[in-house]
Amino acid sequence: MKRNGSAGILGTGHYVPEKELTNFELETMVDTTDEWIRTRTGIETRHIASPEENTSDLCVNAAQKALEMANITAEEIDFVMVATASPDYVVPSTACLVQNKMGMTKAGAMDISAGCTGYIYALTTAASMVQAGIYKYVLIIGAEILSRLVDWQDRSTCILFGDGAGAAVIGPAEEGFGLLSSDLGSDGSFGNILNIPASGVAERVSHESIDDRRIYIHMDGQDVFKAAVRHMENTTMTALGKAGLTGKDIDMFIAHQANDRIIQALGKKLEIPDEKLFVNVNRYGNTSAASVGIALDEAVRSGRVKHGNNVVLTGFGAGLTWGSDVMRWI
Repeated sequence: MKRNGSAGILGTGHYVPEKELTNFELETMVDTTDEWIRTRTGIETRHIASPEENTSDLCVNAAQKALEMANITAEEIDFVMVATASPDYVVPSTACLVQNKMGMTKAGAMDISAGCTGYIYALTTAASMVQAGIYKYVLIIGAEILSRLVDWQDRSTCILFGDGAGAAVIGPAEEGFGLLSSDLGSDGSFGNILNIPASGVAERVSHESIDDRRIYIHMDGQDVFKAAVRHMENTTMTALGKAGLTGKDIDMFIAHQANDRIIQALGKKLEIPDEKLFVNVNRYGNTSAASVGIALDEAVRSGRVKHGNNVVLTGFGAGLTWGSDVMRWI
């Protein structure tokens, strides 16, 4: 087994469903207003999957674009990882469904459950596989259909989330480019501030749990907000330190797109100017594990990420989990 040394992103892609749900439409569904949502979250609209679409379908659409950019065929992919909190099934994994749908005949496959930090966990894992010489090309996808897991009667959560997928192909990189450092963390003692109570074997789905609406996302918004800012700041500084960089060296900073107030607070704490902050939460809402991948693809395709740029990804999610990746763009 020959070590490759460096690994980085060779291509990116994203996909969001066609249907949009605006704040004004939400006004007719729950007791809320466009102004209230915009001032507290920055969200204006979000995309909602059609009844015919499943998470694996969103994955395939995003992955095809990433493969095209990377100039890699599905048959060349050695391993595929899907980060999601909304899989098609508990078993089989959504990654196995994607492997089959895309004809990745030689690829291993697994799902990653790290909440909204899933894409960053997948990127770190994939790059490690390539750096170690275990695999040459790894496909990672963060994808969610959270519209089927939110309580559409709960105005505190249903306004926040949207559906989508972001993908990337990870492969060998020139020395000094690609992933420079990463930092991953967790704290399971706060798992109950963002969870779906009846979603596994600890609390089974029953008539009672359905009536109590425990089959949907439950979130303590204030605690999540405070923890998100604190942990994303710390993990970003840790990852930058490992790479021998400071906040002033960042060319593009992409945080998990949960809430514009969180992103702005983070940018202020890290002293990152607005032009180096990427924000698209206004158009997509919180797409959980998909958000960083969608934002990165948009940044790349719009020309805001260029060869040699120092790009930092950071995320925070259910678990609790958090993490950051520092890259020098190929």
